[in-house]
Amino acid sequence: MENIMEKFKLMINTNDKALAEELIASDAEFQSLTSPEILYGGKGYLSVVDFMRQSFSDVHWEIEDLIEGDKKIAVSWICSGTHDGDFMGIAPTGKKFSFRCMNFYYLNGDGKIVKDVAAQGMAGLFESLGIRA
Repeated sequence: MENIMEKFKLMINTNDKALAEELIASDAEFQSLTSPEILYGGKGYLSVVDFMRQSFSDVHWEIEDLIEGDKKIAVSWICSGTHDGDFMGIAPTGKKFSFRCMNFYYLNGDGKIVKDVAAQGMAGLFESLGIRA
């Protein structure tokens, strides 16, 4: 399953739509602060990545640690970048950030991602930028 996460990392770091369709089930549902509506499939997932790139053009994710279970993968990510665009009404600060976040990915019988649960969410980003939510 590590291979799927290496591909997933490539997908989010390059905004690869073909990889998104390969790795994420079309009926997978995602909730995000970026949309009041539920997002679906690879296209929906990448819309969150697109949102991040509008505020942090050089945003980058690296896998720090990974644990595999039965149709479940836990990943500790290091997310880094520069706040160089408007972020949820907050003007660019030019600050560089780096924070750890944890995600749990659930797979269907075909090995595609059907659910992504973020353990920390945006709190690490806010803290890195000195923003009080």
